[in-house]
This record gives sequence, C-alpha cells and structure tokens, in this order.
Amino acid sequence: MFARLSADVRQYLLITGNYWAFTLTDGALRMLVVLHFHELGYSPLQVALLFLFYEIFGVVTNLAGGWLGARIGLNRTMNIGLGLQVIALSMLLVPAAWLTVAWVMAAQALSGIAKDLNKMSAKSGIKLLVPDDQQGTLYRWVAALTGSKNALKGVGFFLGGALLTTLGFRVSVAAMAGALALVWLASITLLQRDLGRAKAKPEFRDLVSKSRAINLLSAARLFLFAARDVWFVVALPVFLAQSLGWDYWKVGAFLALWVIGYGIVQSLAPLITGRSRGAVPGPRAAPAWAGALALVPAAMALLLARGAAADVVLMAGLAVFGVLFAVNSSLHSYLIVSHAAEDGVSLDVGFYYMANALGRLLGTVLSGWVFQMAGLGGCLAVSGVFIALAALVSVGLHSAQDGATTARA
Repeated sequence: MFARLSADVRQYLLITGNYWAFTLTDGALRMLVVLHFHELGYSPLQVALLFLFYEIFGVVTNLAGGWLGARIGLNRTMNIGLGLQVIALSMLLVPAAWLTVAWVMAAQALSGIAKDLNKMSAKSGIKLLVPDDQQGTLYRWVAALTGSKNALKGVGFFLGGALLTTLGFRVSVAAMAGALALVWLASITLLQRDLGRAKAKPEFRDLVSKSRAINLLSAARLFLFAARDVWFVVALPVFLAQSLGWDYWKVGAFLALWVIGYGIVQSLAPLITGRSRGAVPGPRAAPAWAGALALVPAAMALLLARGAAADVVLMAGLAVFGVLFAVNSSLHSYLIVSHAAEDGVSLDVGFYYMANALGRLLGTVLSGWVFQMAGLGGCLAVSGVFIALAALVSVGLHSAQDGATTARA
C-alpha cells in the first residue's frame, strides 16, 4: 500500500514518522530528567538549569540549521538530528556517579541541537511538497504534523513518568536509545536525497530574515512559547508533586493528557479557524486568538491569589489554555510556512524557530526562578504578560506586505 502512494505523500509520511519517533523520546526524556533529578533533591531552579544548554543550543541550531539545510538538504539535517539524539541518550547511560550537572547539561545540549534540526527539517520539508496555490492543503498538512507531534509528546511525558516508576532511569534511557537508532537507520535509507537544497547557495549573512512579516511572526512566537514554558517546564510538574502530593506517574499522566489534547486541537485548528467555510486564516487572526489566550493565565493567577482551590483552577484553567494555545500555535506554524520563500525555505523557517527556541529558553529559566520567588501564581501572571506582548506584536502582520514574496538581498 505504501508503494502505491504518490512520491510526495510517501515523503510526507516518512518525515512525519521520523518526527513522531523523535518527539516520543524527547518528551519521555524531558519527564525522566525533571522527575529523576527532583527526586535526587535538586531545587526547581537547578532542574530548570539542566535544560539551559538544551534551549541555548536550540536557538543557535535553528539559526544555523536553516542555513545548513538550504546548503546540504533537509534529508541530511533530519538524519543528523536523529543521530545526535541517539548519542545524547547514550550519554545518560554512564554510571550514576558521572551524572553531574555539567554532564547532564552537555547531554541536553546535544539533545537540543538534535530536536531543532529535526523540527526545522520536518516543517521546511512540508512547504516543498505542497504547491503554492494549495494553501488549504498546506494548512492541513502543517496542522496535522504539528498536532500529531504534540500528541505524541504528551504520550512521551506519560511514558517517561511510567518508565521511571517501573524500570528506573538507566534502563528507560537505554530502551529509547535503541529504538531511535533503528528509526535513524531506516531514515538514512528511505528519505529523499537533496530535499530542500537551495538552487543558489545561501551566504552566512542570509541567516537573518529581511522579511518584516517573518520578523513579526518570529517575535510573536518568542513571547508565545515563553508564556507556555514559564509555567509548564518546571513549575507545574514540581507543584503537582510537591504541593498537591501527586505520585510521579500521575504527574506524567496529567501532563501527557494535557499535551495529547493540545495536539489533537492543533490538528483540528483548520476547522476551528474557518476552513469548513472555505476560509484560510490571514494575519489578522493571529492577534485576535492571542488576545483571547492572554486572559486565561491572568484569570488563573488572580483566582489562585484569592485562595481558590488550586486543583480546580489548574484542571479547568489549563483545559481552556490548552485549546486556545493549540489554535495559536497551529495558526503561527501555518503562517510561517506560508510566508517563507520557497527556494531556501529552511532559512526563513529556521530563523522563526530560532525565535521559538529563544522563547523556550526564556520561559524555562523563568519557570524555575519565578516559581521559587512567587509560586505557580507568579508564573501564570508572567505568562499572561508574555501572551499580551505576542498579541501586540502580531497586530503589525496585516500591514507586512513583503511576507509572501520574501526577498533576500
């Protein structure tokens, strides 16, 4: 059946399969590291700092990786990412005495490089498989890829919590490294050669986007993902385990269900934003959806400050936040792929996801620090401010006329 599909669909499925396998191990590893090192007595800020290099190298990788993908092809950058993740997982198999903060940060640095090479390659590859006059199809494919990835990331969170409870840290990491190595070998064999290689070799100065639309989308993405990670990365799992007394598998299961639901909504975003009426969202949709999202963490922070039951506020508030954030994220993912220049698409997509990684870096560090200083309510208040900034930045998108025909001087 696979052989009877068109070449473009086969490549889409291969890219998506690679992305799925990588995401599953990435989500599980994130939960394993957070819970394992919290169990060892690390403070929330120390746990956050374990991911510092993961996010820093993600920023650098998206910027340089887009340039690299345009020069050597997206198939190669995707396979490099898979191989680096296998190495990063293997680094955590050393004896327990070697698992110092510096060693774990180095392993997370490699994992950050791997994750963003993989994501940049997958998102850029979709642009090349869909004709420019089929924007509805492009929106559906991007939403399906992004949504399914996040649903599997949620499964990874659950898997990480469950594996830590049943098998322990070392055996869990070894199993994931072995499985991903098999995916990597299959990808080397099957993925299309020279996918995404630019006709004209880009110069290193082309790393910085000259499109106003790309720059505005990138700034909005930075604030959007800082707003999520400021409470999600460290503050929420530690709060659930420490303040509410949840077992680790329950923490992993809750975060997994949240991310799975978030991923499902992302996949359905084209229907939510009007595709059922034949409409493809324009740039004016971005500030409207961000404005609605900003109200949710602000309301949650206010309720917690007034002494409302934390478990009720979290269950209800995070459900609404997840739906609105999913639509915002999917909408942004479509707009960046749509606006990106076709030749050397990975340059624009890489620059955009560099901003995404910078937002995650900011959110990750603040998640540990703000939680220690002001608790989960403080993290949610900061989240609301960041989303409001994303909405304000997005207002300028409708007047950015150069986005669809990005020119690089």
